[in-house]
Amino acid sequence: MANTKTSLVSSLATGDLKDRAAVCAAITEPWSNGQVEAQITKLKLVKRQMYGRAKLDLLEARLLGSA
Repeated sequence: MANTKTSLVSSLATGDLKDRAAVCAAITEPWSNGQVEAQITKLKLVKRQMYGRAKLDLLEARLLGSA
């Protein structure tokens, strides 16, 4: 179990070092893509709920109606 925790922590640290510029930008920049990610998540949820039920026109009506 200790090796697993150590390897997970070292993996996280290694990834952070590789993406240092991205991590610094995420911390220091005043903007983010959170709004875009939220809309994508919402679209995926609606698509999953309506899978096999309707065509594109009903999907469009549902998305525009819930906005």
